[in-house]
Amino acid sequence: MTRWTDVAGLAGVVMMLAAYAAAQFRVLDPVKAPALAMNLGGASLVMVSLARAFNLPAFLMEAAWALIAALGLIRLAISRR
Repeated sequence: MTRWTDVAGLAGVVMMLAAYAAAQFRVLDPVKAPALAMNLGGASLVMVSLARAFNLPAFLMEAAWALIAALGLIRLAISRR
């Protein structure tokens, strides 16, 4: 039986891989809002999936990924002022 936390984690992985692939194929600019939002959302969903089966190294990786994406989005918001 698939749990909702597993579905959230899988969706997060798909989002992050899609953002990475789109950046590699120059479909998305990795420092623009769409790619950063996909990375932030994806990392957050993977962290949700860790609530059921916590893994410290995975959590730290996803937290760092989310923090970097969030800082990028904040930088963009500030630069638009």
